[in-house]
Amino acid sequence: MDFTVEYQPTPDEVVRAFEQGAKHQLRRLSVLLTSLMVVAGVMCVLIEARSVGIALFVSAVACPFVMTWSLRRTARRQFAHLCVPTTLHFTADGYETRTDEQTMSVRWSFFQRVVTGEEFWLLFKDNNQFTGFLPKRAFTTEQQAEIDAVLGSR
Repeated sequence: MDFTVEYQPTPDEVVRAFEQGAKHQLRRLSVLLTSLMVVAGVMCVLIEARSVGIALFVSAVACPFVMTWSLRRTARRQFAHLCVPTTLHFTADGYETRTDEQTMSVRWSFFQRVVTGEEFWLLFKDNNQFTGFLPKRAFTTEQQAEIDAVLGSR
């Protein structure tokens, strides 16, 4: 495998990629936080602190929606610098990203896990930390198959 592609991610595409990556990364935390609020709410109702219990139940329901909204808002503001013309060079060892302002090379061995979705490859390193994405729309079907073969062998 040795090819180069050029593309420019859109702001919506960057937000969707980071939202999907964060959901994979934060899934356990979200479930834990929601569960703790429900358990605390039950305990409050049992000790007759009903208003606090109800507030905890409402918070448990609202938490996933607030987290999603907050993530989208943060991604739009903080990742706008990714929406520039980008050149990606792929080899069997890794890939290189070049923009007018930066160049970065990464070996495939850096990633501990890759999640293949309909729109992106989501890249994770140690401890399930989301580190980036590759948009499938930037590649031909043949190139996608080559990338899948390299990532699938890991």
